[in-house]
Amino acid sequence: MAISYMTEEGYNKILAEITYLETVKRPEISALIADARDKGDLTENAEYDAAKDAQGMVEAKLSHLKHLISNARLIDESKVSTEFVQILTRVKLKNIKNNTVMTYLLVSDSEANLKEGKISINTPVAQGLIGKKVGDKVDITVPSGVMSFEIMDISV
Repeated sequence: MAISYMTEEGYNKILAEITYLETVKRPEISALIADARDKGDLTENAEYDAAKDAQGMVEAKLSHLKHLISNARLIDESKVSTEFVQILTRVKLKNIKNNTVMTYLLVSDSEANLKEGKISINTPVAQGLIGKKVGDKVDITVPSGVMSFEIMDISV
């Protein structure tokens, strides 16, 4: 079982999603299945098949989320050091090739959201940055080739 490190906020979001799936989605799907069953022959009942498929997806998602929670380790954000790049640090990078500056927060897989500037600790970029310090230059192999970055700042 892989340990999943996450923030309290990320942990609480997963708990809220589990609650929603169990208290709202499950009953909705059960009602759809019962309704479709009342319509007669199940062998050619598309509504019944769709409801059963939806039920399977909800149960799979619940199983996955519960597994994440059972292996979660909360990180005390107040104890995160900015001496070097690690999970829950915000890293300001400069692309050496085109001088573009970007900032990423390194988070667990379950909290990653590129629109919010949060990248998974398991991405090639994050892996290439782990343990590096301000001023370090690093070449990182990504699917499109090799990118060169300079670490400009590390914060929380």
